[in-house]
Amino acid sequence: MSIKFDLPIFPLSGTILFPETNLPLNIFEKRYLKMVDFALSTNKKFGMIQPKGNDELYRIGCIGRIISYEETTDGRYLINILGEQYFKVLNEKKTKNLFRTVEAEEFVPNKSEKKIKINDQTKHSLIQKYVQFVKSSKYEVDFAFLEKIEVLALIKFIAMAAPFGAAEKQMLLETYHSDSLASKLITLFDYYSNNNKQSLN
Repeated sequence: MSIKFDLPIFPLSGTILFPETNLPLNIFEKRYLKMVDFALSTNKKFGMIQPKGNDELYRIGCIGRIISYEETTDGRYLINILGEQYFKVLNEKKTKNLFRTVEAEEFVPNKSEKKIKINDQTKHSLIQKYVQFVKSSKYEVDFAFLEKIEVLALIKFIAMAAPFGAAEKQMLLETYHSDSLASKLITLFDYYSNNNKQSLN
């Protein structure tokens, strides 16, 4: 039987967190400053989740635990969170807090524990397509370290960093096999690359 628990949430469009990954965040809105204060005073945890619009939320997100933080002179928090586990939203709670809180339960994806093997060709193709996509999107990223990242961590990094919309990010978050995640990323990069070429013709 799943254990239900209350969880403060940070709905941030286009930003996802996977278990066992790190995410730096710059917190400046009052309600989320209050959320960080609450997390720091309790178990240091809150949920990262994608908003659908009209205050609706996607059902699956990831719990992040604050592993470091810094308060700036202008009143912001610079925090780093570590992804711990997926969660499923059961319903939203009514509270007096400025930030939103949901009743949640731990979500364990139904996936095999087989070791994923992704060859060097797939890794190089993924990096190349990511670099081309980000350059065409006018984002600036330091690519020098990409080849050095272990392949499974690289796939999650690119899924988190690539500037896709909320629906696409949610699709990636709910892709629990790393080989399938790499394949979907390459498909997305090819799709946008082809659309950009057609718009120039």
